[in-house]
Amino acid sequence: MLMYGHYDLNLQNTTRLISSLLSPAVLFPTPQLCSHSHSLPSLYSSPSSYAPPSPPPQPNSLNSHYSTKLNILIKPPSLVPTPHPHPHHHRHRQTLKSPVISGAFAGSGQYFISLHIGSPPQPLLLVADTGSDLIWVKCSACRNCSLHSPRSTFLSRHSSSFYPHHCFQSTCRNLVPHPHPNTCNHTKLHSPCRYEYSYADGSLTSGFFSQEIITFNTTTAQQLQLKDFNFGCGFHNSGPSITGGSFNGANGVMGLGRGPISFSSQLGRRFGNKFSYCLMDYTLSPPPTSFLVIGSEQNDVVGVNSKINFTPLLMNPISPTFYYIGIKSVYVDDVKLRINPSVWSIDELGNGGTIIDSGTTLTLLAEPAYREILTAFKRRVKLPSPAEPILGFDLCVNVSGGLSTSYPKLSFELVGGSVFRPPQGNYFIETSDLVECLAMQPINQESGPSVIGNLMQQGFLFEFDRDRSRLGFSRHGCAIP
Repeated sequence: MLMYGHYDLNLQNTTRLISSLLSPAVLFPTPQLCSHSHSLPSLYSSPSSYAPPSPPPQPNSLNSHYSTKLNILIKPPSLVPTPHPHPHHHRHRQTLKSPVISGAFAGSGQYFISLHIGSPPQPLLLVADTGSDLIWVKCSACRNCSLHSPRSTFLSRHSSSFYPHHCFQSTCRNLVPHPHPNTCNHTKLHSPCRYEYSYADGSLTSGFFSQEIITFNTTTAQQLQLKDFNFGCGFHNSGPSITGGSFNGANGVMGLGRGPISFSSQLGRRFGNKFSYCLMDYTLSPPPTSFLVIGSEQNDVVGVNSKINFTPLLMNPISPTFYYIGIKSVYVDDVKLRINPSVWSIDELGNGGTIIDSGTTLTLLAEPAYREILTAFKRRVKLPSPAEPILGFDLCVNVSGGLSTSYPKLSFELVGGSVFRPPQGNYFIETSDLVECLAMQPINQESGPSVIGNLMQQGFLFEFDRDRSRLGFSRHGCAIP
C-alpha cells in the first residue's frame, strides 16, 4: 500500500471519491519499543459458525499506504483436510478461492478478501494489498468478548489452534521487523515473538507473530484447512491508516507481495506459485461476485487462455516486495506522448519503476509522465471546469450538460508488446455531484515508484504468474470463479 493521500467516499445516491491530499511520505520503521506487555492467550474453543462475513455499511474514509518490505525465508505450510472433504483425489493441483469485496459499502476505496482463521473459524475482512507482505489482523485476548462486535476482531483465546511463535525461534528472528529494543528471554518457554510494523504516516501495528489454521473453499467445492499459517496478531494498532474511519470495514491487511511471508507466497508453495483477482467496478450495485484465486490452474479456471495478455514482472532488489512492470510508451487518443523512457526505469538506487498495487486507490505517475498526460487531456477535454476547484485533482470538469461524457482514450504500451487499455471510468471518476476528475496524481521518482492503483485495475482479470515472472491481464472472464 502507498500512503500518498487521504480519500473520502461519500455513499449517498451514488458512490463518489473525494480527495484531500496529504504530503508524500517515505517509509521508515518506528524505532521505539511498544511499552505494553502481554500475557499469552490461553487456548480454548467456543462455538462459532463458518459463514462469509457481512459487515455493516458505515460510510467514512480511506487511507492508502505502503509498508516496510522484507527479504526473508519461511518454511512451507502444510495442508490438512476438514472433516468433510470429498474422498477422491484429483490429478491436478487444486486452487483456492475467496470472494473479493469492494470496500465501498463502508466508504473505503479498498478491496477486501474474506479470511476464515482459527479453530473454530472466525471470518474477517482484510485489505487486499499486492504492495506489502505481512498478513495481520486485529486481535484481542479478551475472555468476556461482549465489547467486540461480531466479526470485527480475531479473538485469540477463542481459538484452540492459536500459537504465538517463540521469540528465540528462527521463524521469529528472520521473518518480521521487531520493536527496538527487542527483549527476548531464551530461558522462558513462553516468550512470544513480538513484531512491530510501521507505515509511512506513522501508523503502527504491533503484537505477536503467530501461527494459525485458516479455512478455505476450493474451486472443486471442497473445504480445506491450511495449518501453520503465519500472520501478525495485532493487539496494538494505531494511526489514521489502520484505525478509525480510514480503515472502515477492514479487520487487517492481507499482504500479497513477493516476499516469503505474504499470503500468496505461503499458499503458493502448496497450490502453485500463481494467483489472480478481479476488482469489480466499485460503483455497481449490487456488486458482481469476483474472487481471489490461488493456484496453478488459473487459466483453466477463468477460461481466457486465448484472450489474456502478458508482460514481464521485473525485479528490484532494493524493493523485492513489489510487482514491477515495464512501461514503454503512453498514448492518448492513439497519439504517443513525448515521455523519456528513463522516466519509467528503475535506477541504480532502486528508485523509479512502476508497480501494480491493489492497496492504493489512485494511479500515481512519475512527475514528467504525469505532466505530459495531464497536458494531453487538457488539450482534448473541452468541458467547463467546476465552480470550485477540487482539492488534490488537477483536471476536473462539470458534466451537468446531461449528455453522456466521452473522454480521450488512454493506453499504456508495456514491455513485451502488450497494451493496457483501461476504460474511461478507470481514470475519470465522479468526485461530487456532476463533477468528474482525472484520477491520477504526480509522484517524485525519489519518493517511490509509479503506481497503477486499484481504480485503474477495475474490470480486468490480473494473473500474477510468479514462476514465469509475468503479469497477465484480460477484460474477459473477470467475474468467473
